[in-house]
Formats: sequence, structure tokens, C-alpha cells
Amino acid sequence: MDPRTNPYSPGAGTPPPELAGRDELLERASIALDRVRAGRSARSLILWGLRGVGKTVLLNRIRLDAEARGFISARIEAPEGKSLPASLAPALRAALLRLDRLEAVRAKAGDAMAALAGFVGALRLRYGDIEASMDVTGQRGLADSGDLELDLSDLISAVGEAAQARDTAVVLYVDELQYVPEDQLGALITAFHNASQQGLPITMVAAGLPQLVGRSGRAKSYAERLFEFAEIGKLDAAAATRALEAPALEHGVDYAPGAIDTILRQTQGYPYFLQEWGKHSWNVADGSPIERTDAEQATVDALAELDQSFFKVRLDRLTPSEKRYLTAMSELGPGPHRSGDIAEALGKPVASVAFVRNSLIEKGMIYSPGHGDTAFTVPLFDDFMRRTVLR
Repeated sequence: MDPRTNPYSPGAGTPPPELAGRDELLERASIALDRVRAGRSARSLILWGLRGVGKTVLLNRIRLDAEARGFISARIEAPEGKSLPASLAPALRAALLRLDRLEAVRAKAGDAMAALAGFVGALRLRYGDIEASMDVTGQRGLADSGDLELDLSDLISAVGEAAQARDTAVVLYVDELQYVPEDQLGALITAFHNASQQGLPITMVAAGLPQLVGRSGRAKSYAERLFEFAEIGKLDAAAATRALEAPALEHGVDYAPGAIDTILRQTQGYPYFLQEWGKHSWNVADGSPIERTDAEQATVDALAELDQSFFKVRLDRLTPSEKRYLTAMSELGPGPHRSGDIAEALGKPVASVAFVRNSLIEKGMIYSPGHGDTAFTVPLFDDFMRRTVLR
């Protein structure tokens, strides 16, 4: 069929044409944000799960829905190698400028901007990557001590007070939160804990890989009481089928039952892969319905494309020792695997490969679902390794 009318949209954070199976979570997020705006208690929301389950899509959908209802957003992605203050400063500045346009809150917004100026000035030497330019001067004694935990608490509270004056709420959206170093993550948790205790209308919705849950707990022991950790997993058969069928039906195209079964078996219900298989099934089909043979050819085409992009880009950023570790994992199967079994497959003591395992966790390639266990954060990565590295 015509690729110009192909309705599927695989991509990093690209919204699918049918966001299936996530209605309950979206409603929970909406309720929590409304409670925060009204000055009622509600936990900040952290979405966690493997690559390809749609965390970024959900984060953006929650943000857009909230903005349509008058919430003020500050949005960042926490990249590897960049400090949290460097990411936060420009995002909060943009949020405060939106508040400052409202005549009724200019005084409070000005106070918050002064707090941000003090924050940037005090921490610029400690975190050399802070580049936010400020056109206001700081207020002495407000968020300018140079201690990240104290200053960030002052800053978040000042922003919350500005939002309170407008009868709205500010929501900080953070993607890839697992890349924030634990000391900086601890400061962020403390800041929102203090704002929550004051009943201020400011909260956070974040997303990250599974290791984020453990990192949050290590950063601050009370994180599990401050945040609602929502696991985002693969779709069940009904939701996965709807994600495939609904976009095609809008164009008058059906799937044969055998085609759906083939795609669900290959993708295991992971949203990103459903979009890839849907795209390739559409492109190879002659018309409606999309047949099993189309889905089988789509499997060949999708895997070839994924091997050269989605999977390969992750493998190419690893060191030789890290690649050997993942190769040993792949030889053992999908996992999770005991760390001792992986070390044995490498022919080395567990202690001698612990640094490699830790490095792979830091890079977001693997995580520990349980003590001593190791699993891939990227679904189907073991199959990719067997197809390309172990063949």
C-alpha cells in the first residue's frame, strides 16, 4: 500500500496514532495534578520501564493535557554528562517568564526569578555547564548559599509560591531521570518534599529506566512516600491489537487474524515494536486485509531496520569489555540472569567484572530487577546480539 498514507509512527517519543492501554494511568496523573493545583496532597509521579514501552510518549501526553487545562510546564531531558542545575535553570526561567506575563503574579514571579538568579550565580562555579543568562539580580540570602540541596529547595518553593499567586500549578517534567547523579537526585527529591510539606502547587512528573527506582531510594529513603512509581510495561493482547488495528481501520484497512497473531508474537506487545511492525506490514501489503504473509515479510524488514538503528546505535557506544559482557548475557538467553552465571560465562570471577556491570547500568543498557540479577533494559536485545554478534 502507499507509504505516503502509512498511519504508523515509530520513533523516539513519537506519539502513536492510537495510544492504547494507558487510559487509567492518564486519569491518575490528571487527578494528581488537579489535587496539587487545589493545594491538596498528591504524590509526584515517576514512570519507569524498559526502552520502547512509551514512557516519553506518556510524559508528553500528560504534559499537553495539563497545559490545555492551564498548568505551567517546565520540561527537561536529563542527558548523560550534564548537571541537573544546568538543565533546570533555563527550563524554570521559561516557566517563570510565562507566569510573569500575568499581571496578578508579577511580584511573586519576580521573587522566584530573583531566587533563580541567586541559584545560577551561586552554583555556576560548582557546575561549570550552567549557561542560563539572567536579566535580574539575585536576592541576598535566597537560593544563593552554594549548597545544591538548600538552594534548590529555596528555588522550587519560590516557583511554587509564584504559581500559588496565579491559582495554577507548575509541573516539572523530567525525561531520562536515571541519568541524574544520586547526590543531585537527592537534592531534587528534598526540594519537592519541602514544597509538598508547604502545600505549594508545584510537582514533578518524570520518566526513566528501571534502575531509577533503586537510585531514588538510595538518594533519599523517603522517596517511596513522596513519589508514586508507576511501572510502564508492554501492552496486553487486547490493547496491542487495538494499537495495530485502529490506525489501519481509519483508512478502511483490516488485518487478517493470522497477521495480528504473527505481529503480537514477534513484538511481545512492546509499543515501539508494534509501530515498527505496523509500518512495515502496511508497506508490503497489496491491500486490505493485511495478511499473515505480509506480517512475516514485515518481520524480516523490521528486524533489518532495527538492527541498523535502534539496536546498533546502543551497541556502538559500548567499550569492548562491555560488549563482551552483553554477549555473555545473550548466550544465556533473554534473562534475567544471575551475575555469577554471567561471570562464569566470561570465565572470570564476579568481582573482576563488577565494574563492567556497573558501567552498563550507568549507561542504561542493563538493570538489576532483583539482588544479584541482571537483565537488559532494551527488549529483544538478546535476539539482536545472537543475530549479529554471535552468528
